[in-house]
Amino acid sequence: MAKLTKKQKFVLEKLEHGKLYTLSEAAALVKDITTVKFDASVDIDVRLGIDPRKSNQMVRGVVSLPHGTGKEVRVLALVTPDKEAEAKEAGADHVGLDEWVEKIKGGWTDVDVIITMPSVMGKIGQLGRLLGPRGLMPNPKSGTVTMEIGKAVKEVKQGKIDFKVDKAGIVHAAIGKVSFEPHKIVENAREFLSTINKLKPASAKGTYVRSIFLSSTMSPGLKVDPKSLEV
Repeated sequence: MAKLTKKQKFVLEKLEHGKLYTLSEAAALVKDITTVKFDASVDIDVRLGIDPRKSNQMVRGVVSLPHGTGKEVRVLALVTPDKEAEAKEAGADHVGLDEWVEKIKGGWTDVDVIITMPSVMGKIGQLGRLLGPRGLMPNPKSGTVTMEIGKAVKEVKQGKIDFKVDKAGIVHAAIGKVSFEPHKIVENAREFLSTINKLKPASAKGTYVRSIFLSSTMSPGLKVDPKSLEV
């Protein structure tokens, strides 16, 4: 059996086996049990009582976190010339169209979010096999295909994220950094969970939110009591 390091022993001493933590307790404790030297992400994992194989039970949405994610989001705005100034003013990191489409065809994907407009989706559609697997394909449902380019760029920069349930019925999202004060982690988590609750499919039966775990990069997961959320 491998010998535990000092850091691992420290973390284990902080945890109570089998305990259901309140969201406030988990938000404070996740900071204590994070031992990496960088500003780790705080992640939330929510297991839902749905069947994601059924189209009428797909849970997908967007949420604007009140305190953002703490991550610098790199945005590419694929727009026509008349929208370039609007995108730049809103804070897009890269702006243009044809030159960036060609760059992506060549393998470039060094960006976090791509925002575009309906009229140019014909050009971008051909990039699906490159952008799709990386989660970068613009989609009207996530607000990344819109004529309100400036608004969309600002929202993403300020902490708007999109999420989608996976094949196992779990929704994963980064909702902050361990450098955040606990109350900011709590408020971001509440907003995220409130949005998930609003998206409950009408056809979903039984318990909708089955379990919630809060963790940071490389930390153990803390099981959160859904009853403590009041969302």
